[in-house]
Amino acid sequence: MSGGVDSSATAALLLAQGFDVVGVTLKLWPQDCVSRAEDKCCGPQAVMDARSVCAQLGIPYYLVDEAAEFQNRVIRYFADEYKAGRTPNPCVMCNQHLKFGTLLRRADQLGAEFIATGHFARLERTPAGRTLLLKGRDARKDQSYFLFSLRQEQLGRSMFPLGEKTKADTREVARDCRLRTADKEESMEICFVPDNDYGGFLEQSGLATKHAGDIVDPAGRVLGRHDGIEFYTIGQRKGLGIAAARPLYVIDLDPGTNRVVVGEEALLERSEFTVGNCNWIPFDEPPAEFGCAAKIRYGSQGAAAVVTPGPGGTARVRLREPARAVTPGQACVFYDGDLVLGGGWIRRFDAV
Repeated sequence: MSGGVDSSATAALLLAQGFDVVGVTLKLWPQDCVSRAEDKCCGPQAVMDARSVCAQLGIPYYLVDEAAEFQNRVIRYFADEYKAGRTPNPCVMCNQHLKFGTLLRRADQLGAEFIATGHFARLERTPAGRTLLLKGRDARKDQSYFLFSLRQEQLGRSMFPLGEKTKADTREVARDCRLRTADKEESMEICFVPDNDYGGFLEQSGLATKHAGDIVDPAGRVLGRHDGIEFYTIGQRKGLGIAAARPLYVIDLDPGTNRVVVGEEALLERSEFTVGNCNWIPFDEPPAEFGCAAKIRYGSQGAAAVVTPGPGGTARVRLREPARAVTPGQACVFYDGDLVLGGGWIRRFDAV
């Protein structure tokens, strides 16, 4: 329970359906984040709200300290990806390793059969015993993108009671139960970087230090200097500190040479790329080739694509129309309508 309205409504719905419910909050925040995250899902206020909701509902509540695991699995990954010239997605990793990893182990200790979260996504069980992942009914809040990496053993023991509901429905559930979180504002930021200044977070946490390098054009001509590739992302335009006749954008980050490569907007378009560490949900082995809608970031609508799985958990993605700012390190998730087929992590474009 994050202390927000979604997990609060989830607990209330399950209780109304007759389940024996236990509330659990994973304490994930590092101590140096607490002062900046008082009212976020990783802050002390969130714990107070979650505890209060459980008291109102009359269910047990546990606060479990997983800060060390969060540091190792999520924050270290977050910093390492930026250092490697990639843009991380910490929410996917937190789901995979903490919310549906550590939490499942805690469920076993409590004798619980399932874990339930406030994600806006749906699950279907097939007669063959497989668990399918689908988009939430509320297209504006669908969170299936962040769950693509979950394995069958995780999905099979999960419940998403909000999958058929809208955000407005969820708040109404909480209001009907007179829960203090009913009208709580939701956060759209990374929980441990509440001000969205990820570069400042990396510096202040000692996870990255400034190290000067060149800003170059695609031909290698030096246009300016930068403080480290960790502080840039593909598609970035602002903050480059260079003058040019036309707008320039970050089109590549080279960790080998510590160079930020910039170019005109047209150079951001890409129609073919490779993903790695793929996870497939409806099948153990994917078809040799299949069509789908590919989402290259959470906010995208999904682009028509053909996917060719390869060796070692890789796949080649060919978009029917070029997409802007395909970003190494981000997840690319494949859909057939509402059904999540799977996905992988976008590789640097020179990777094989």
